[in-house]
Amino acid sequence: MAQHDVEKQIAELRQQIEKYNYEYYVLDKPSISDAEYDELMRKLMELEEQYPKYKTPDSPSQRVGGAPLEAFAKVLHRVPMLSLSNAFHEGDLRDFDRRVRQEVGDVRYVCELKIDGLAVSLRYENGYFVQGATRGDGTTGEDITENLKTIRSLPLRLRKQVSIEVRGEAYMPRKSFEKLNEKRKMNGEELFANPRNAAAGSLRQLDPKVVASRQLDIFVYHVVNAEELGFVSHSESLNYLDELGFKTNPARQVCETIDDVLSYIEQWHERRASLPYDIDGIVIKVDAFAQQKQLGATAKSPRWAIAYKFPAEEVVTQLVDIELSVGRTGVVTPTAILQPVRVAGTIVQRASLHNEDYIREKDIRLGDYVVIKKAGDIIPEVVRSLPERRTGQEKPFDMPTHCPACASELVRLDDEVALRCVNPQCPAQIREGLTHFVSRQAMNIDGLGEKVIAQLFEHGLVRSVADLYTLTKDKLVALERMGEKSATNLLQAIETSKQNSLERLLFGLGIRHVGAKAAKTLAEHFETMERLQQATKEELTAIHEIGEKMADSIVTYFSKEEVKQLLERLRAYGVNMTYKGAKRTADISSTFAGKTFVLTGTLQSMSRSEAKEKIEALGGKVTGSVSKKTDVVVVGEDAGSKLEKAKQLGITIWDEARFLQEIQQ
Repeated sequence: MAQHDVEKQIAELRQQIEKYNYEYYVLDKPSISDAEYDELMRKLMELEEQYPKYKTPDSPSQRVGGAPLEAFAKVLHRVPMLSLSNAFHEGDLRDFDRRVRQEVGDVRYVCELKIDGLAVSLRYENGYFVQGATRGDGTTGEDITENLKTIRSLPLRLRKQVSIEVRGEAYMPRKSFEKLNEKRKMNGEELFANPRNAAAGSLRQLDPKVVASRQLDIFVYHVVNAEELGFVSHSESLNYLDELGFKTNPARQVCETIDDVLSYIEQWHERRASLPYDIDGIVIKVDAFAQQKQLGATAKSPRWAIAYKFPAEEVVTQLVDIELSVGRTGVVTPTAILQPVRVAGTIVQRASLHNEDYIREKDIRLGDYVVIKKAGDIIPEVVRSLPERRTGQEKPFDMPTHCPACASELVRLDDEVALRCVNPQCPAQIREGLTHFVSRQAMNIDGLGEKVIAQLFEHGLVRSVADLYTLTKDKLVALERMGEKSATNLLQAIETSKQNSLERLLFGLGIRHVGAKAAKTLAEHFETMERLQQATKEELTAIHEIGEKMADSIVTYFSKEEVKQLLERLRAYGVNMTYKGAKRTADISSTFAGKTFVLTGTLQSMSRSEAKEKIEALGGKVTGSVSKKTDVVVVGEDAGSKLEKAKQLGITIWDEARFLQEIQQ
């Protein structure tokens, strides 16, 4: 075949495939069968393989995923990706409307569905897709260009040769999510909690082929350089995105009044379950760019837009059974087993019942129809029973008198609502203790999930945390679904954990009342495990953060003969027993020294535990609730009641930008 004919055939195939991609993934109106489409793609890939000089980055064949990356490069956003302020009630929206109209006069809004996914920025030069990035901290994101190329509704080449930067939301459709979790379940892998987590986890895969297999999608909703391109309104720029071949959400609506906005919200609150993807609210934006500019923005959020968050969705289903689980401290927790039902985007079959008193207070019976919701749209819980739907077949539930795991008698300690198994040899407690020991905040042993721990326990390979350091490759490869590479990686992670600083080991041991923060305080103060083992109650309570209850627990723990033997074994296996962090000094920053901080909402630049570590390293103290003793409240995204209480008490409030500025001084 002549070179000219090859080039022409490749161009025609690409044009056809791009057309069919747009019909299928954007319009949802395919005009050819999957088999016909696959045959066209096969021909294109064969020709590009045979004539590699004609293979280009914008070819539809590039969506299958390239070679794995070693790491993501950082991308500095030309225009910051700000987050939106939230509204939770009609009053919040009317306040927003009042502020906007006081500033700019008559206004109209564009309402859009708030897709529950991952915000991304896309850059095109002369019509070609050249870079895609995550939001990151709003200023700096990660380059995920190759992963975004696998999303078939995202155009690699626009219909016009324009240079443009747009923002969008990458998400996982419900069907893709269900298929992915089904596959992970078959492989014995941990399931994703919801489509948003699955989408975020997928886009941060270093292997684009993995991303391609997960069938993500995207809606584009913003043109960064719209005014440079001659547009005067947001709605006008969205129509232009359609012309370029982007997938925009067709449910958007221009509203002339705040009452129109409220009507739109009510409509989609009722219809959200019928969508093939998850939404968690509605975004309301001032339409005219001139008015947006006049309203401006804070360091964190534009003043011309707001996100209305839907209240937690409540659904009714039937309680089939109540299952009991034993935690690492021996607490027996009841969990509702439900008829499967979709709540906030995922199928729910289990929900929290908290404790025996909760079941009695709510009069929850086996066979009841119950109302469930996801607390914070994450954790399913039973809200109430529906006695009016009872048939007489329902049965009251009685908590057992003996441990479901070891049959030891259960006890209720003073001032506790929970029933507890106090048998130190209880297999359920041992398994839970092992899982806690290897967790991220403790010894952080990657690859040792609950299922692997269960296998190790069932095969008699581990009975205490010290046994983890006796594992060998031969022992591991004998386990189901444990190959040589996985075994090697796991042994390396176990070996690496020996070098952890003392506070991780202390937290991992699971001493009652000693959380991650207290473990850090103890490690920093005593510096070695030996000194801590010898500490008296008086020495412990002399430390500001350590109370009598915790001190008693620590002294009791280290007095046990089995604990002394465990620590000797860990020392013999080379586990570090000293504090490796920096000691607090007298000249620490006065901005933080001696002050009490509360963290609320989600920080973009770091996790909450990382923020706590930074505050404590600078001499501050972090507590969980706002009171008159609080000095500063650090506010991230989706801040709730703690922010409102801080405002009422007149407490200093820092947004994330201010917090970062202070810790860097």
